[in-house]
Amino acid sequence: MDFSELVNNRYSVRNYSDKKVENEKLLQILESACKAPSAVNFQPYKIFVIQSDEKLKAIKECYQRTWFANAPLVIAVIGLHENAWKRSEDAKDHTDIDAAILIDHLTLQAADLGIGTCWVCNFNVSKARETLQLLPDEDVIALIPLGYPKDDEIPEKNRKSINELVKWL
Repeated sequence: MDFSELVNNRYSVRNYSDKKVENEKLLQILESACKAPSAVNFQPYKIFVIQSDEKLKAIKECYQRTWFANAPLVIAVIGLHENAWKRSEDAKDHTDIDAAILIDHLTLQAADLGIGTCWVCNFNVSKARETLQLLPDEDVIALIPLGYPKDDEIPEKNRKSINELVKWL
């Protein structure tokens, strides 16, 4: 599909079927994510693909929603703040920005393949860190459930208008 159609069709899926994501599609999604640009190309992140029964059960306990529990796999995007580019004027750390670009590539590629995703940032951070056995300098940026949507209905998007968001100077 063309980019405009992709942007209009991508939505946060909160109802997954039990169909497994094929390995070749998962690899294509991950490859697209890895091609995301980052500040000074530092790529201050890791991607964890959580699909074993034990780890899935544990990570799903970090965000206890039925729809989240039904996703066939979860991707955790891990920020590495010590590896990030920091702006010289104010030392602004770009880890979260770089990770967001990676996640956007991941979610758009998934949508292009008919696979649903949802950014989840409201989770039990300490439990996620423990489940993923993170080092002190590693940070869980987001959990992304990944799977086929249970239905084909694309919900209507309620977004602010261009006039509300854009200021012409």
